[in-house]
Amino acid sequence: MKIIDENLLLGLAEQAKASPRLRMNYNFHESLDEKCHRFLNAMEPGTQIPVHHHPTKAETLVILKGKIRVTTYDDSGKVVESCIVSREDGNYGVDIPKDVWHTVECLESCVILECKEGPFISHDVDGILNIK
Repeated sequence: MKIIDENLLLGLAEQAKASPRLRMNYNFHESLDEKCHRFLNAMEPGTQIPVHHHPTKAETLVILKGKIRVTTYDDSGKVVESCIVSREDGNYGVDIPKDVWHTVECLESCVILECKEGPFISHDVDGILNIK
């Protein structure tokens, strides 16, 4: 059993601060080929995951610490919906259906739990939307 405690979150946050990308994953799945990917993603302010989609995979994000903004887009790049996710605001997470363009922006140091179907497919293959 792997316990998700304050020490794990703090250690992961420190690794994110030291990373050039200002984020760090802690995988619970043992292989990128597994059918279910479960992981923690620690991010620091200034981190924004590029607008992307997973044509065949839904994705669930649950906030454990901090604050993020999750935004969805249509195929032309127009914003469809935007949501601040934080425990303080009472929005604990989002479930993004498959094939929905989305981005995640870190608003304050955070750790989120992510879950999505595997295997891992690079965003170069999945697709990145160019937003003007």
